[in-house]
Amino acid sequence: MIAKAAQPIRRPWYPPSLTTQIMIGLVVGGFVGWLRPDWGNAVYFLRDIFINLIKSIIAPLVFSTIVVGIAGAGALRKVGRMGIKALIYFELVTTAALFIGLAVVNFIKPGLGVTLAAANTDVLKTIEQSHPKSFVETIVHVFPSSVIESMVRGDVLQIVAFSVLFALAVSAVGEKGKPIIRAMESLSQIMFKFTNYVMMFAPIGVGAAMAHTIGTQGPGVLMNLGKLIGSLYLALVIFIVWIFGLVIWIARIPLRQFVKAVREPAALAFATTSSESALPKAMESMERFGVPPHIVGFVMPTGYSFNLTGSTLYLAMASVFVAQAAETTMGWHMSFGQQITMMLTLMVSSKGVAGVPRAALVILLAVLNSFVPSGLGPIGVAIIFGVDELMDMGRTCVNVIGNCLATVVVARWEKQFDDARASLAHQRKPHGI
Repeated sequence: MIAKAAQPIRRPWYPPSLTTQIMIGLVVGGFVGWLRPDWGNAVYFLRDIFINLIKSIIAPLVFSTIVVGIAGAGALRKVGRMGIKALIYFELVTTAALFIGLAVVNFIKPGLGVTLAAANTDVLKTIEQSHPKSFVETIVHVFPSSVIESMVRGDVLQIVAFSVLFALAVSAVGEKGKPIIRAMESLSQIMFKFTNYVMMFAPIGVGAAMAHTIGTQGPGVLMNLGKLIGSLYLALVIFIVWIFGLVIWIARIPLRQFVKAVREPAALAFATTSSESALPKAMESMERFGVPPHIVGFVMPTGYSFNLTGSTLYLAMASVFVAQAAETTMGWHMSFGQQITMMLTLMVSSKGVAGVPRAALVILLAVLNSFVPSGLGPIGVAIIFGVDELMDMGRTCVNVIGNCLATVVVARWEKQFDDARASLAHQRKPHGI
């Protein structure tokens, strides 16, 4: 009897991960925008479709997650304590971001040699249409007059405030509130499944965004103000390695598993320059990573207003960059003491950026008008505006990573982080399961 020849073992085929698909979309989109700029403009509507789909998820997902987490898990007493811990952590890391940005911009001095020429008035009008909120205005803004309007606008902070109060009321009515909790559990699961469907469109959406950027500004945009862009990305890397690394070490967070958990939302944020586009995926990833739903639902949306570490670092660097350019232009010098005062102003004013279009540039313009000789601040902002989208990619990505990390830190602080789940959450499933 002749033995049959051994058949070669066929390895199961796995589709590329979402992160890989997004990176492929970025590269293809960049080439399309470079080779055919008119195509880059023509396909931009695909990016808008993707962002709109994501925005449609945020309100029901945040609302249902918070209600289930607080009312369903009986976490009423923990809300205040958890909020205080989250705010303490937010303030510590954003302060660290400010001073790392200040150190890097003073060491590299990207603004020296840059002359502040006449500003583009159209750009300035676009930025000045919004204004940063004062501290009192921010507090008032937290509480919505109409939650429907808040959901239409996608105002995450107002949705969180209403959801917490609603969850407290649901829990207070006892047995009569159980049907609402079950309905919210179903809604949250449906919205996570809906998120998975929308993510299938992500590579096309981010590719269209990159094609538009390169198509409208040209590949030369990568060279303009290259020293500032390079300095910012260096500072972001230093911040991730030293500050996030220190936090991960202190909180005993499994590094490899955490990186796997945040890579997809971080890639989405980087590619779309929108924190909102990454929020549903980030919430899903952190729950799968072992953070309780009520902590994810409360800490992450709140962090979108108070824990913008990447944007804070950018503000520190951009403000001193303009001051350095002002010194080149007219010999005006900003002392280190004035820089510290400006950082303290940024620390307070940056807390009021929630819901403000082009938030970082709005805050930057407001602060520079107070610290830089009259007329030079707006000119500096107009110059930065030309390459802001390239820097927005990095700072938005760090914002999302920072908020994911914040949920794990608060969960560890509350002794509710599930280490066993974290070690198993992102293992690849066997083919066919």
